[in-house]
Amino acid sequence: MRVLLIGANGYLGRFVADRLLADPAVQLTALGRGDDADVRFDLASGSPGALTRFLDAVHPGVVINCAGATRGGARELTRHNTVAVATVCEALRRSGCGARLVQIGCGAEYGPSQPGSSTAEDAVPRPGGPYGVSKLAATELVLGSGLDAVVLRVFSPAGPGTPAGSPLGRLAEAMRRAMQSGDGELKLTGLGAQRDFIDVRDVARAVHAASLSAAQGVINIGSGRAVRLRDAAAVLARVAGYGGALHELDGPPGPLRPTIGHPRAESDHMSHGGHAAHPGHASPAAYPYPDGCGSWQQADVRTARDRLGWRPRINLEESLGDIWMEAACRI
Repeated sequence: MRVLLIGANGYLGRFVADRLLADPAVQLTALGRGDDADVRFDLASGSPGALTRFLDAVHPGVVINCAGATRGGARELTRHNTVAVATVCEALRRSGCGARLVQIGCGAEYGPSQPGSSTAEDAVPRPGGPYGVSKLAATELVLGSGLDAVVLRVFSPAGPGTPAGSPLGRLAEAMRRAMQSGDGELKLTGLGAQRDFIDVRDVARAVHAASLSAAQGVINIGSGRAVRLRDAAAVLARVAGYGGALHELDGPPGPLRPTIGHPRAESDHMSHGGHAAHPGHASPAAYPYPDGCGSWQQADVRTARDRLGWRPRINLEESLGDIWMEAACRI
């Protein structure tokens, strides 16, 4: 099976590539912006015609799109997450390869959900920020393309390679700094949010399964269990052997406080409600939930089980252990 992987050098793409390369039945070609890609191509600026010519030459049976941006303003996110997917869909429609498309979506497309609930694929998406909006627009393009396509809505990926700017990555970095400087206490904020963390290697398994299946439409990929960041912090402290006290601070993070949220960038303020608010009184789209998902997200993953034969295998403690191993290497 010939597979074209777009975004092979990204956080998810690297693990998807490893998973596919372990399958002797897969012939993998990587397309991306970096020098180490098999073919250099920028989806955000490249034309559908140029991509069509490449598809006709390679003739893949499956195209997997892991490319995209998680940060930036609305214009940049739209260019990398929406326009790029429009280019892929149009190129596939023009091409004679007839390839199946596996598109990586995200849980942020749903937006805030009711605490205690599990979000199924038939939930009405109400993204709370420009990232979720740009990814939802891409999903709608794929679903309306008429292609043989499936969208995997990945909730909160974790594990080795976790970006330093993600909630768990920033938690690990704050703990590393505290241990390196000998601080006996660690002050943190934003620990009240509950997210559905799924190990990146389990995500790669889901992508592999989706590429081999006939499933179409939207399929959630998550653990099926929301975890409070406060509890994740306690597990990480145990894994790291940090014996200091963890103090949770109320209110939005100041410039000198380690935080478990995204950086307090100007673009975050402008796109998520403008002003910061106390966590207990913030609207779902406002700080301290810059991903636009409110205080709670938990995936209903029964569709992935039924249609892909997929279940998560790696628990959060193992994922946190791998995150900490990478952070500890910087001590």
